[in-house]
Amino acid sequence: MAEPAVELESVEVRYGAVAAVRGLSLRVGEGEIVGLIGPNGAGKSTTLNAIMGVVHPHAGDIRLRGSSIRKRSPESIARRGLALVPEGRRIFAEFTVEENLRLGLASGRKRNGGNPLDRAYELFPVLRDFRRRPAGALSGGQQQQLAIGRALVSEPEVLLLDEPSLGLAPLAVESVFEALRGIREHGVTILLVEQRALHAVALADRTHVLVGGELRLTLNRTDAGDTDKIVSAYLSS
Repeated sequence: MAEPAVELESVEVRYGAVAAVRGLSLRVGEGEIVGLIGPNGAGKSTTLNAIMGVVHPHAGDIRLRGSSIRKRSPESIARRGLALVPEGRRIFAEFTVEENLRLGLASGRKRNGGNPLDRAYELFPVLRDFRRRPAGALSGGQQQQLAIGRALVSEPEVLLLDEPSLGLAPLAVESVFEALRGIREHGVTILLVEQRALHAVALADRTHVLVGGELRLTLNRTDAGDTDKIVSAYLSS
């Protein structure tokens, strides 16, 4: 297994008396794609938010390349090379495509020379073609490409994605997953929360099944066709 880019050790996140994540330990190796799947309320999005500093764990630790980021702010974590593509895309419909992409510059990370938007335009050429259009005029799949592209503008080393296929047509889903393969080929580590379990298992190096905030099962890519195994993991509680 590759050296860990992100590591969670016995992480617990609570909302009042409710434990959304319970004793979660996992690691995402450098250059890997790791998936998180599970039923609604399993703690998947909370896990991403804890890594990104949106919520802070009540117990356990979260490390980025060996250094704890458990108590850091989202801005500090972004400057260290993490980016989150949130559920629902959260683009600004009245802004142009290019204006939305430029919001990715807000992390304050030091960048290589050249146009920082080129990475997004190279991966998603439609964004270059439509760069002067209002983002609200794009299709759902194109808006998801814009959300991913905005995260890539910050040149992250680790990309967190929350339900990137949500609400997309089948062809758009395939396009998004093909893009994730391309992003990994550029050396970006990916932690993916995904509702389409079979797609996630087929893409990721490993996919963890969360149920009730706990890690219930870890699947390998070869398990993508074993629907019975995946379904039983969801139902066992």
